[in-house]
Amino acid sequence: MTAMRFLDACRRKKTDATPVWFMRQAGRYMPEYRALRKKYSILELCEHPEAAAEVTLQPVRAFEVDAAILFADILLPVRPMGMSLTFVKGEGPCLSKPIRTAQDVARLRAFNPKEGLGYVLEAVRLVRAELEGKTPLIGFAGAPFTLASYMIEGGPSKDYRNTKAMMHGNPKAWRALMQKITQVTGAYLSAQAEAGAQALQLFDSWAGQLSKSDYDAFVLPYSRKVLKAASKTGVPVIHFATGTSHFLESFRDAGADVIGVDWRLGLDEAWKRIGYGRAVQGNLDPIHLQLPRPQLKKAVREVLKRAGGRRGHIFNLGHGVLTHTPPDNVRAVTEWVHEWTAN
Repeated sequence: MTAMRFLDACRRKKTDATPVWFMRQAGRYMPEYRALRKKYSILELCEHPEAAAEVTLQPVRAFEVDAAILFADILLPVRPMGMSLTFVKGEGPCLSKPIRTAQDVARLRAFNPKEGLGYVLEAVRLVRAELEGKTPLIGFAGAPFTLASYMIEGGPSKDYRNTKAMMHGNPKAWRALMQKITQVTGAYLSAQAEAGAQALQLFDSWAGQLSKSDYDAFVLPYSRKVLKAASKTGVPVIHFATGTSHFLESFRDAGADVIGVDWRLGLDEAWKRIGYGRAVQGNLDPIHLQLPRPQLKKAVREVLKRAGGRRGHIFNLGHGVLTHTPPDNVRAVTEWVHEWTAN
């Protein structure tokens, strides 16, 4: 592993091997993480910089991944904005008093991330100090649409009925909400880079629920502003969502250096549509990490085959590591990719 392999790939420079990291590479599938969760809730892990740094570092110690990604939660900004956040076992995040009206939007606060999310920035500094010269650190944030959908629905949703109702039925309130979230998210990502993050990723987890016309009209302008703010920091910026095959070109046009591709589209077809002037990240189906070794090897080789050896491929999953994934399979995939692509 070289410290620059991942960052060079983000910039489509020549690398000695294809870099590898995994979304949700720190989490419940690792026994080290489960041990910490016996002591801390999810929010407590996020709020204690030393604990968040430890979780971030666990997969870097366990596997030869080429990047660390900060352990945090995409919903942390909603709290300094004025909403309460809890995690309900078996149900996921729950946000108080969902945003449904212009008056609800007006009560949300913009905030300085150094004050409202200072504990996240301290975790960035701790991890960067530990990894200096060895493994780059990725900071991240949830994209405006995904944060807005959680804030409007009050938690996860299957149909996003309230979110789409505000988009179409109260576009003025929608614009005000998205503008406020965009301001917060751009500042938050910039602060992470200032604290030491060497790349930034914007997660738009739920964007694939939209039609192309809705994405273009109601989401793209705000994602573009956040990515522009993040790009001004000078670090590579990654944009990721799932289910974007029907508007992949629009997703590209938001402006990131690296475009995340899920498993629903072959990497070769996706890269051709994105254009070879951008790096791509992906796109192994996360469930494949739970397959027997022969089938897993075949799936990994297929992704690399479709990448075609082009500069700018970052091997990753099409989404996050699933809970019951064997850690040894994560280690094996990392080793295979490095071995099979070594120059």
